[in-house]
Amino acid sequence: MKAEKRVAIVLAAGQGKRMNTDIKKQYLLLANKPILYYSLYAFQKSNIIDEIILVTAEEDIEYCKTEIIEKYKMTKVKNIITGGKERYDSVYMGLKTIKDCTYVFIHDGARPFIKEEILKSAYENVKQTGACVVGVKSKDTVKIADPNDVIQSTPKRENVWCVQTPQVFSYKKIRNAYDNLMEEKSTGKIDGITDDAMVFERYIKEAVQLVWGGYENIKITTPEDLEIAEVFVKRYQNLGVV
Repeated sequence: MKAEKRVAIVLAAGQGKRMNTDIKKQYLLLANKPILYYSLYAFQKSNIIDEIILVTAEEDIEYCKTEIIEKYKMTKVKNIITGGKERYDSVYMGLKTIKDCTYVFIHDGARPFIKEEILKSAYENVKQTGACVVGVKSKDTVKIADPNDVIQSTPKRENVWCVQTPQVFSYKKIRNAYDNLMEEKSTGKIDGITDDAMVFERYIKEAVQLVWGGYENIKITTPEDLEIAEVFVKRYQNLGVV
């Protein structure tokens, strides 16, 4: 019987255009370290994760290798690979790189505040369900609009979740889902795929469990997010977490 293996795919191939900086958002400094460092460090120190696959742009591979992985001794990073045009392309490239995996944790490199307790909760859940995603309940009332931005409906707030990462799956099932996605892509354009759970839902047609994440588990996308992250990182430093 093969030993269980848990792999994290960390996505850092995006351009981060909404940040309005010359430097890609995942490489902006947060407390004198690149934002990407924190995501990798969370998986590096975790007892759950055995291996990390980093997916980035081809021109950033050497920087990641020397200025993050080697500099901070990220020994669990076994591969740095080139991503694709779309997020799902990058995920698929990461999935194809993995060998003999049981569970895969897919995480955005621009989410620096992933806690060990979130990873533990997701891991315990995926062992029972085969698919789970981290998220939080919406603090705001959400409106569903038509193409003209006219309100059509208001879902119950207690049923509305803001989905985060990591999104965690049985490797065999999510690989099968992505194989099907790419087969469909080869015959035409794929629309509306914004996260891995959607791929799983569409092609595996099984339930995906929501697991509580945290309101600090933000994705840094805009300058305002970076300001918030500065507050969070100071708190983490005081706790000795980063």
